[in-house]
This record gives sequence, C-alpha cells and structure tokens, in this order.
Amino acid sequence: MLKQHNVPRHVAIIMDGNGRWAERQGEARAFGHHSGATRVREVVETAGEMGVKFLTLYAFSEENWRRPDEEVNALFALLISYLKEEVERLHENGVRLKSIGNIDRLPIDCQEWLKHVEIRTADNQGLTLVLALSYGARSDMVRACQSIAMDVQRGLIIPSQIDEALIQSRLSTSILPEPDLLIRTSGEQRLSNFLLWEMAYTEFHFTNVHWPDFSKDDFAAALAVYSERERRFGGLISP
Repeated sequence: MLKQHNVPRHVAIIMDGNGRWAERQGEARAFGHHSGATRVREVVETAGEMGVKFLTLYAFSEENWRRPDEEVNALFALLISYLKEEVERLHENGVRLKSIGNIDRLPIDCQEWLKHVEIRTADNQGLTLVLALSYGARSDMVRACQSIAMDVQRGLIIPSQIDEALIQSRLSTSILPEPDLLIRTSGEQRLSNFLLWEMAYTEFHFTNVHWPDFSKDDFAAALAVYSERERRFGGLISP
C-alpha cells in the first residue's frame, strides 16, 4: 500500500503501442485502439481510487494527423464512443473532464461531445481527467510566446516582466500542476512533444507493456516505484 503523501498528485501517460499490439495479433491497428480504450476506463478508475488528483492522457498528438485517414477517423469515432458511454460513469465517480490542444481542429461532433462532457462534469471534485488532443508542446509554447508578444506590442507588459510564471500562465496547461510522474508504455523512451515545459522535474517510468495490456497492477506498480524515489528538484532536499 502506498502512503498517501507518496502518491503523485499529477500523472501523465503516453499510451503507446496500440497499433503494434494489434499487428502482432494479425489484426488491424484500429483493433488495438479499441482494446486500449478499455485500459483508459480501468486506469481512470484506479487513479481515482489511489488518490491521484490529475491524470493527463496523450490521446492524439499533432503528429498523429499524418497517419492514414482511415486510422484517424477510427480514432475519433472511438473517442466519441468513449465520451458517450463514459459521461455518466465519470460524473457518478466525481471525475471532471478537461481537454488541451488544438481542439478547434477536431471534427465538429468530437468538439461537441467534449464540450458536453466537460459541462456535465464541471463541478465534480474528484479526479481531473485531461485529454490531450491534437496536442503538441512546441506549438503550445509558440502560442504562449505569441500571446505575450502581442501584449508587449500593446504596451500591457514590458519585456522585463516576462518570467516563468507568465509563460506558464499562457500555456494550455495553466490550470494544472506540473506532472509528478510520466508513464510511457510499449518500451519507447522519449517524450514525443508531450508537456515539454511542464516536465522539467517529472519522474519517468518506462514499461515494455503495450497499452492494451497495461493493467491496474501495472499502474499501481508504476506508482509504487515513484513512491520510492527522492525528488530534490535540483537541490539537496525535497521542497
């Protein structure tokens, strides 16, 4: 059992390996994404049970738009299905849904369902589930810089007032604490343009398990490993 003070407040997950998992079984990549959706439900429930306050899932990156149209369309159909099926379960469990990324680029029906679920769960006080959709950390930082530059041009701020707090306030993640733990499945060990600013001091946990096989026990094991680490944030003593 984890001690409460050792539970990460914010966990971010790169849910990797759906396509490869399906191909190894002789199935289409879409089959892997459907199987992975079940893991989302389980991990959301487990995170809430274990005391995690924020869970951010890298659901669709900006780079994913380069995939074949058939796969992209299947992913968005799966997202809509998930939102329809889970909205009342999320609400009953006190989960609040948020989304980050270039949401305006998503299909209109996806945007509408996201908005519906966010409104339905807005007052919930349990776990905050964040879906990163059409998200790229570099683009997010560019938009933040553009916003600040416009305010400098308008005379609202001067360059000497630009600091880390100001930049953070202009990012789409400004409502979130920085991630304490990043989990990436399928054996890959890179960030893939995910929360680059926010993960300056995040602890990383890489596992060879593909996302469709990632179980509650795997999630609990990652949190157990995190609980044994001493976080110093560049200093000698943890803050």
